[in-house]
Amino acid sequence: MIHFPAQRRGPLSALSLRLLAALALVCAVVAAVWLDRDGYRDVNEDGMTLLDCFYYAVVSLSTTGYGDITPASPSARLVNVVFVTPARVLFLIILVGTTLEVLTDQYRTGRRLSRWRRTVKDHVIICGYGTKGRSAVSALLENGTDKSRIVVVERSGAALRQATSAGLVAIEGSATRSAVLEQAHIRTARAVIIATDSDDASVLVALTVRQLTAGQVRIIAAVREAENAPLLKQSGAHHVIVSSATAGRLLGLSTSAPPLIDVVEDLLTPGQGMALAMRSAERDEVGRSPRELDSLVIALVRRGRVVTLTDRAGAEIETGDMVVYVRDDRPQATAAAP
Repeated sequence: MIHFPAQRRGPLSALSLRLLAALALVCAVVAAVWLDRDGYRDVNEDGMTLLDCFYYAVVSLSTTGYGDITPASPSARLVNVVFVTPARVLFLIILVGTTLEVLTDQYRTGRRLSRWRRTVKDHVIICGYGTKGRSAVSALLENGTDKSRIVVVERSGAALRQATSAGLVAIEGSATRSAVLEQAHIRTARAVIIATDSDDASVLVALTVRQLTAGQVRIIAAVREAENAPLLKQSGAHHVIVSSATAGRLLGLSTSAPPLIDVVEDLLTPGQGMALAMRSAERDEVGRSPRELDSLVIALVRRGRVVTLTDRAGAEIETGDMVVYVRDDRPQATAAAP
């Protein structure tokens, strides 16, 4: 099942609006009857009071119609035909508004689903919306990926609600099933990020994705144990991130070189100061040393391979290289950037 971001108002707000509309309609009918009260006949024949007008409006709009008050003059009957009868229909629509809202919501969801299926492509699929999945989504949004280009696949109902509350399209089901990935349009995706809670599930997801896409979609996976990383690469993952090993290394650095932890946290935390970025090498930069650039370059990406500045191949920038550098990620610096 595909879940879209919620766009409806709260139930209390919707109910309040319906009650106000019903009261306004009753008051409008009361005003119309009161202005032409001499044209109505009461069985008591004591004339129409304001209370009688409210009574007539309520029993008429609710289609009860006891008949003890009836329009007698031509003008009163014209008002009933032109105004009271349409108001009665509108009043009934307000009373059954909840049912109509459900039907309208179903129609709107169907239209959104059809439009989404026609337009979704070049998107990123997040398999698992736990801590790792949410962090991956945050990183994608920080790098300019639109929310409409992110699709979450998750089994947990609570995680699905969190994803839709964040404005993401979420698909309920296990990412190990081909049918669920087909619903996410896996064949037209740009990449798949596997952020499940267990390494076993990550391997199954990677195998399923590779089988459906024949290796044409980039797969990035996270595992807990380093010994499972080769298995994931054999299953089709292009990049494997070992979460436990990374966390352990940071813990070790916090003892031997505490300031390095602050540097890593700065790089990984958006808006704190520094952030890693990548761009294509410009024409006037080809043939120059990366160390001569104004940007703080830390590596080059050449034909899909990372070239460090300590390598001889990284002494000069070549045509087609991607430059990995550290940029200023403070809000004021981002706003001042052209």
